[in-house]
Amino acid sequence: ERSGECRFGATDGFGKGFVMSEMQLEGYDIDILVQGFPGKTVCHGGLGWSTIALMRGHGRVILVDAGGFNIRRILADHLKSHELVPADVTDVCLSHSHYDHAINWNMFPKARIHIAETEMDWAEDLPDGHHLVPELYIRALKDSPQLRLVKDGDEVVPQMRAYLTPGHTPGSMCFLFPSAQVVLAGDTLFSAGCGRLFEGSPADLALSLSRLRDLPADTLLACAH
Repeated sequence: ERSGECRFGATDGFGKGFVMSEMQLEGYDIDILVQGFPGKTVCHGGLGWSTIALMRGHGRVILVDAGGFNIRRILADHLKSHELVPADVTDVCLSHSHYDHAINWNMFPKARIHIAETEMDWAEDLPDGHHLVPELYIRALKDSPQLRLVKDGDEVVPQMRAYLTPGHTPGSMCFLFPSAQVVLAGDTLFSAGCGRLFEGSPADLALSLSRLRDLPADTLLACAH
């Protein structure tokens, strides 16, 4: 079950052609803490800003993606506006390991940090100086007791399952609410089309897009830029 408010006509929002501002979904209240912007905007850095969604329900306080350095203060302030502090967050669900999505995981000392096992295996073996993956933060996550490695089909948090969609990176992951037919698509989809290929292959991305296309026709696909 899903309900909420959408403002139509936006081009750079959380989803293709609209901005999702508030939504109730499978027992969660969902709010957008940080609005995503693509990397081609003039003031949001090389990769832009990733959307960060706050989900509250089932006894959890969940963030979908965690953003990069340049939104730390904004993220903390927006949590405060919901009467939350970083220590209240119970789960951080990372769609992939690029710095604009993953670097702030260590702001949340009590949270379980969920990331695809295939993504972690790839990211931790990258050489120093990779231009998109924060290698020191990924290695710290690998050794952290907070880490939770996820495989395709796993229930990441109640009612939300991992839906692996490699292509943007080798272990990119969407988050699927099967009953409500909603997908939080990370960077597999952008607001203007499919996610840009960085380290994944065209064949992988084509297969991942086919997986999304095979979902029911009224599935809501919400992307991060």
